[in-house]
Amino acid sequence: MASALIDIETLAERRDIVAYFGYGSLVNRNTLRTNIIAAIPARLQGWRRLWRPRPDMPGFPAALLSVSREEGASVDGLLVFDHGDNLDAVDLREVHYDRRTIRLEHINTSMPLRLTCPIYVYEAQHDIPSHPKPPMILQSYLDAVMQGFLIEHGEAGLRRFVAETGNFDTPVWKDRTVPSYPRAVSLSTDEAQLFDQLLADREVTFLDIAESGPEAIA
Repeated sequence: MASALIDIETLAERRDIVAYFGYGSLVNRNTLRTNIIAAIPARLQGWRRLWRPRPDMPGFPAALLSVSREEGASVDGLLVFDHGDNLDAVDLREVHYDRRTIRLEHINTSMPLRLTCPIYVYEAQHDIPSHPKPPMILQSYLDAVMQGFLIEHGEAGLRRFVAETGNFDTPVWKDRTVPSYPRAVSLSTDEAQLFDQLLADREVTFLDIAESGPEAIA
């Protein structure tokens, strides 16, 4: 781990490198679509993760994950190092999110980092009205998020994700077998059973998918 962090610090001294903190689907490397340089598990201080309604736009009212500033709070995630030229593509993926600059001292990793590159986090925009229909969490999206946390932070980190994320009383739309999330991932039987059990323990409500199902979302 030490040598990996040293390599990251060396790369991060270059002017064409950026870093961003993923706390949802960006935690799962299988969903990343840019040729990232490196990524390491991390925890961001001063922010809290929560489910929010989708903005008022055509399509299924899929709930989205966001963060909000909160003194004393913290959130697990993945610190991703990417080429600066890829930032426009990441911004496009995170449409309707504002890219916020965060300070290095608010990032905790297994070893201290000494970085000079800019570090960002994406926060959902507040000035767009919410979708008129009640929000629902796409299970195919949630599966990708939970798999990422299991891989990067282990089962303890996955349990923290479920426990620490606000508004988990939002219903989950069961589209696992017919995924609507465009970056859906494959789960092992053990992963699926673990995810379902953790959500059941949290008393999350599941809704069965209709025959037509929700349309795919961006």
